[in-house]
Amino acid sequence: MPTGDLVAAWEVALSDGVYRIEFAHGTATGKRVVYVNGQEVIRKDWMFKLVGKETFLVGRAGTLATITIEAVTGFAYEYELQISGKSLQTFMDNRARTTRTWLFQLDGEDCRVVLEKDTMDVWCNGSRVDTTGEFVDDGTETHFLLGGHDCCIKAVGSGKKKDGIVHHFLLDGERVAASTQ
Repeated sequence: MPTGDLVAAWEVALSDGVYRIEFAHGTATGKRVVYVNGQEVIRKDWMFKLVGKETFLVGRAGTLATITIEAVTGFAYEYELQISGKSLQTFMDNRARTTRTWLFQLDGEDCRVVLEKDTMDVWCNGSRVDTTGEFVDDGTETHFLLGGHDCCIKAVGSGKKKDGIVHHFLLDGERVAASTQ
């Protein structure tokens, strides 16, 4: 669990889940500790160099993450998280364009479905789902089952060049609103 030297925390939404990354930095000792969802993934004690980088993997796909530590003035430090070599903001902006996420309740349980638009992979609560795709008159449909429920992600042209293809999620034939996460 994070210690009293916690200096930064970030939330990172990946296809297999939302991860909380926390960084503890002992500026007197040089200690560096990285936690992912409360689990310690890096610990370095008694480092003489107080600035630098810590690199680690996040999620089932092993997404590369790097925390950069820079001195701002005197004993003040700045911490930046990069995911896949991009700033967190750039990474999240890119994911907003390349994925679609739906959050809903299914049989009393929270459910998070993510479509990776570039690969058409579908993830549910951290696991990739087996799907079957088919072409239909107005686009494509990607079918799969969740706990005995029929699910379909329908991809149709928006009719507007700027908007491109629009993805709708149907659970037992009922449309589920998309999320921003």
